[in-house]
Amino acid sequence: MYSSLRSARLAIGRISRQQACLQRRTLFVPTATRQADFVQDLYLRELKGYKTTPLKPSDAEGHVQKFSAPAPPQSPEESNIANELKAYEDQHVEVEGQAAAGEASSIEEDWFEEDEDEEKHAVH
Repeated sequence: MYSSLRSARLAIGRISRQQACLQRRTLFVPTATRQADFVQDLYLRELKGYKTTPLKPSDAEGHVQKFSAPAPPQSPEESNIANELKAYEDQHVEVEGQAAAGEASSIEEDWFEEDEDEEKHAVH
């Protein structure tokens, strides 16, 4: 029994020295990010195993309205347009500065007023 304890102690000593040498030789120390992450592995496995349900034509029934073409507009009556066009052509054209038929032409008044002082200065 003593020999087995001694051999176990020697084996543990050798292993610890080898690990110490390995740690001295490498620049990086093992961190938690290198170790396997159980939650991440489980999540990735579930993502890979996920199957989407196939789409059916009836899936959109509750979300999309059915298309119905709008009613065509009513056309205006042709006789009405003809009467309106004739009334427009029969109208008398009024031009500013001209007297209407049967009226005397009005004299245009000059609404611009100048001060008397300015007129006197302009004469000099």
